[in-house]
Amino acid sequence: MALSLISTGGTLMLGNIPYYVPATPFTTIYTSGFGRLQSVNGLAPVTVISITAADDSIGHLSSIIGDFAADDVWNTGFLHGLLVRRPAGIYRLNYSPGSITLSGSNQSSTIISIRANSSSTIPNGPYFLSANGALYQPLRLYSDFAGAFTQALISSSSEGSYSALPAALPGIESPTLGVPSRLYYTRTASQPLAGVRLGIKDIYDISGVKTSNGNRAFYGFYPPTTANSVPVQRLIDAGAIIIGKMKTSQFANGERATADWVDYHSPFNPRGDGYQDPSSSSSGPGAAAGSYPWLDLTLGSDTGGSIRGPSQVQGLFGNRPTHGLVELTGTMPLAPELDTAGFLCRDPTIWKAAGIALYADLPLYTDYPTAIQTINFPTSATTEASNLTLSFLSRLQAFLGSENPTPLNLTSAWAASKPTSAPPTLNALLNLTYPVLISKQQTRLVRDPFFAAYAAVYDGRKPFVDPSPLVRWAFGDTQPESAVAEAQANKTVFMDWFNANILVNDSRTCSQSLLLYASTPSPQYRNLYEGPPTVPFGFSTGRISVFAEVPDVVVPIGQAGYQSDITEHAEVLPVTVDILAARGCDGM
Repeated sequence: MALSLISTGGTLMLGNIPYYVPATPFTTIYTSGFGRLQSVNGLAPVTVISITAADDSIGHLSSIIGDFAADDVWNTGFLHGLLVRRPAGIYRLNYSPGSITLSGSNQSSTIISIRANSSSTIPNGPYFLSANGALYQPLRLYSDFAGAFTQALISSSSEGSYSALPAALPGIESPTLGVPSRLYYTRTASQPLAGVRLGIKDIYDISGVKTSNGNRAFYGFYPPTTANSVPVQRLIDAGAIIIGKMKTSQFANGERATADWVDYHSPFNPRGDGYQDPSSSSSGPGAAAGSYPWLDLTLGSDTGGSIRGPSQVQGLFGNRPTHGLVELTGTMPLAPELDTAGFLCRDPTIWKAAGIALYADLPLYTDYPTAIQTINFPTSATTEASNLTLSFLSRLQAFLGSENPTPLNLTSAWAASKPTSAPPTLNALLNLTYPVLISKQQTRLVRDPFFAAYAAVYDGRKPFVDPSPLVRWAFGDTQPESAVAEAQANKTVFMDWFNANILVNDSRTCSQSLLLYASTPSPQYRNLYEGPPTVPFGFSTGRISVFAEVPDVVVPIGQAGYQSDITEHAEVLPVTVDILAARGCDGM
């Protein structure tokens, strides 16, 4: 048998920073100057700079390189060699190739002039150059110390496919992530997310990669998927760079950290004392977005609060969109009537650009409603959190030119204007709606086909499943098939009433008013066992957007102190406000 030996790239250190150098070069150039560069094992660190005919002075080089310092992948070690791409038609530079010391630099740089080729573009930034002219774009390596990722990914040689990053840093059960230089990318109208580093919740299919849905047996049983889910593909098309897949509580059911997580360990929430529950089910996206400045954006999902909860406890911007804004083909379902795709993010500018890319043809509005409604808002600034909340409300009123907000009592509003044949209370109408839909739909769409396929291969055996999904699925098994239609009908009754009476559409501002509710920070220690998981009955403020299909966005507004039982020290937790608008008004 012929020997099959395939390089998967390698790792190295430059300036005490770890890098992964891929096996396949970005491009190959012709240069006779490699011998003048400092190299190790056949690779020399270089910085590529493209110049124009208008300014090819050394001062201009120094100015360009001065801007590189903000990039976390580039470091001054790449100044050992400068590959200066001169424009076509320019045969000589204003300085001779050789060694120079740039302004602000304390080391000598060897300049090598290369001529631009109109058929290829080499972006500015850090590279490793081989003796045969192969030019490699390195990835800087970071440790996933928060335990937020299931696996790190890189784009593979197969068009549109991905594979595992073959690199590792020292650490206890910490995956290693690789990120490219932001210098390689320029955002455009067609690629508004160019270079944005993106983490994907592990319920979305990525071509060439297995999907786990937070379950070890599921991951081991099924082969890698062959296509990207629709949300993932839209973000790739907009220029986003996938860094890896991220942990989800099992089958996207709600789980408390530590006790309910059996197959995988729950990620660590970086806020407060570091031992707070990260919330779920978008636990990995929330923990990573809160922990890593090198990660720009995470894609989560929200069925009953799975984006909003992690955003609230980790102080992030997050959104549950209007239901149905993006098709979810290639995404594991919990309940199709309730499932949505959204983001967790620190930067509202990136958050907005990602929303425009994901929710195609989303109408944007520049006129805003002046009416504000509030639910359970504080009436006086008696605590640090309530002071922040009321201050935010005051600033929002000033921005909108709003009068005093109107407190909304949803129970009273329902009693006063509910449909004649509807139950007297919202809890009577909706108590079973959420648990019936998520249990009956997921058993039909996920559990039953998985269990049947697994049993056929493994002599009738069942795969292991965490306690929380089992409790919910068992409840669904006690409900008749007719319960789904009844739950769907009750949801529609509430949605129609809410959208006609509470958050009403407007032709100019999209929504006649905004509805706000606040999240009061409260310690949720991950080392406390609070009993087994239960069926999620009932109706709450967080379920308004779930049943009404309206957008619900989390806005971090500050932080408030508490005394930690872990550190026995004063710590702080995020304070957030949720803002709801009328259906379809995500582009406000």
